[in-house]
Amino acid sequence: MSTRLKLTLVFSGTLLLITLAFIVSMNASRIQQNREDAARIASATADLALRGVTQERTLSGKQASVVVFNEKGKAIVASQVADRLNALEGAYLFMLRDSTTVYFSSRAIDVAQSEEWPKIRKALPRIPNDSAAVVPLGTREMVLTALDIKDSAAYVTRVAAGALVAPSGWGDDLLVSLLLAAVATVGVATWAFWSLLSGVFQRVERVRAEVAAITDGRSLHRRLSAEGAGVEVSALIDTVNAMIARLENSFMALRRFTADASHELKTPLAVLRADVERAMHDKTTKAERSVALEEALHETTRMTDLVESLLTLARADEGRFALHRESVDLGALTQEVYETALILGEAAGVTVNLPFTTEVTIQGDRARLRQLFLNLVTNAIKYTPSGGRIDIGLGRHPSTVTFAVRDTGIGIAAVDLPYVFERFWRADRVRTRTAERGGVGLGLAISQWIAQAHHGTLTVSSRLGRGSLFTLTLPLDDMDAPPNEFTEN
Repeated sequence: MSTRLKLTLVFSGTLLLITLAFIVSMNASRIQQNREDAARIASATADLALRGVTQERTLSGKQASVVVFNEKGKAIVASQVADRLNALEGAYLFMLRDSTTVYFSSRAIDVAQSEEWPKIRKALPRIPNDSAAVVPLGTREMVLTALDIKDSAAYVTRVAAGALVAPSGWGDDLLVSLLLAAVATVGVATWAFWSLLSGVFQRVERVRAEVAAITDGRSLHRRLSAEGAGVEVSALIDTVNAMIARLENSFMALRRFTADASHELKTPLAVLRADVERAMHDKTTKAERSVALEEALHETTRMTDLVESLLTLARADEGRFALHRESVDLGALTQEVYETALILGEAAGVTVNLPFTTEVTIQGDRARLRQLFLNLVTNAIKYTPSGGRIDIGLGRHPSTVTFAVRDTGIGIAAVDLPYVFERFWRADRVRTRTAERGGVGLGLAISQWIAQAHHGTLTVSSRLGRGSLFTLTLPLDDMDAPPNEFTEN
């Protein structure tokens, strides 16, 4: 069953129940109103009758003026009193003694159905003084009210009056008409609701079809149209478009990553194959074979480094590369990296300086932080021509610590700066001028991941031909809130 049909059925069923409940409540309200009207009539009649009996006794001063005995010796209401009581039209009227003996019943009881009188007679003594009760009489109802005479010597001790409850007016024809009107109203409302859902679900279906059409990486440039969509559907479309944009970026990065990885592996594999073939050739001398094997070993080492870097980034992407956190003395680590940089810089003809450092300890992975520091230093040495200078510094601030590497190398163009930390990225100018020193383009990407894993940031500022400045900012532990101080080297 479709969602549209389910919603329509729920709507129509709920509306039908509400309509029927309204009809039933209206009928119940009408019946209650009729009962209250009958109770007022009965109460007024009983009150008039009680006043008449009391007035008759007061005027005559004798009980016999109200109650007499017939020829059989049975006490009855006097005829002149009975005539006045029968003149009170619109209600049944009764005179009783001891709540059981009926001295008088009005002429209205004569037209009552034979099976109704026993029910009325049985209910008369049960009604409390100055109260009313509803007596069911088969297909109709009567409201009875009673008033007691506070006189132990009186023959008549209770006056009771009853009034029939008027029909609610909801006959079979009216009820059928109301039910038909309710069904028609529910039908029209259901059709309108179905039509409204049709437009909504058509838009949802259009979104689904457009999403289904984007089934591969070649279609991720497409975006869903929000034209004619409601607020909710527009929000859904915006969310899906944002997701598609992220997928497009991921696919593009994956394609670029795959192409670059293939390119980086293709060259050393080709060199390795050529070296092995040359070493295996019959005419190759022992010296040439040694050179070929040495070159093959060099390319094998390069590919090993590349694969290890790829595995590191892959584990980092999947969140499976846990850091071994411990207390790390960044001052000692910086000094260690500086001493390594002196050796590397001397071989490259580059001067390495440590203008300032400081003593600071943080919680982190020492091996990964050392890798990050060395990546920044070796990257600076790699792209700094002979005769250049590299400055390394460790600074301490109120809530952070910074490690900076500045070089006087070839620099990076402004248009290339946003891509520096992407995998396998190397600007054409850099690749062209330093082909003999070129890496695989993963060092800075790994450095960025290490910085983020330590809740830090790694930024770069550079000008083409003027050098670059890489700055690593790491948060300090709360317990190690430092003063702002530096130790000159």
